[in-house]
Amino acid sequence: MTPPLTPHTESAMLSFNVQDYLRDHIRTVPDWPAPGVQFRDITPLLQDAKVFRVLIDAFVHRYMDADHRPDVVAGLDARGFILGAVVAYELNVGFVPIRKKGKLPFTTVAETYELEYGSATVELHTDAVKQGDRVLLIDDLIATGGTMMAGKKLLEKLGAVVMEGAAIVDLPELGGSERLRASGLPLFTLLDFEGH
Repeated sequence: MTPPLTPHTESAMLSFNVQDYLRDHIRTVPDWPAPGVQFRDITPLLQDAKVFRVLIDAFVHRYMDADHRPDVVAGLDARGFILGAVVAYELNVGFVPIRKKGKLPFTTVAETYELEYGSATVELHTDAVKQGDRVLLIDDLIATGGTMMAGKKLLEKLGAVVMEGAAIVDLPELGGSERLRASGLPLFTLLDFEGH
């Protein structure tokens, strides 16, 4: 039997803020991987079972509603795999990985995108999604938006509809979320951080 709520526990429940709670568990690593960069490390969100559950539930509750429910979740290499696979499992839908070039064994489609210094390529199996599938595209963080844009293009090449891009963190100063929205991709992020 659940004990009755006291005024103290009821007040604590009402004051719980998911965004603040998650923000408190993201580690900022200064000057990594280069001087001047404030790296937002999400691994502490995954290490604590309660924090991890709050994180996953924040996504799952959004996508349980019929108007936001995907047919499949696609995760971007590599931290998008962690989030995407668990969210897909909780929603009882399939999961597909979008991998770095050369990691998938079957026939693939590829998309190359520009990085600050050079370029990168991501791939997707040609049978990963079906024509008309509603896809949730998920990653840990949006910086310049290049990886998510490449993932969106891959899924669209196969006839899927990317209904939304989702991430834990947006770094709006880097312009990625603005570019993604300008391309027509709706975005859902839990937190914004200033700087990069």
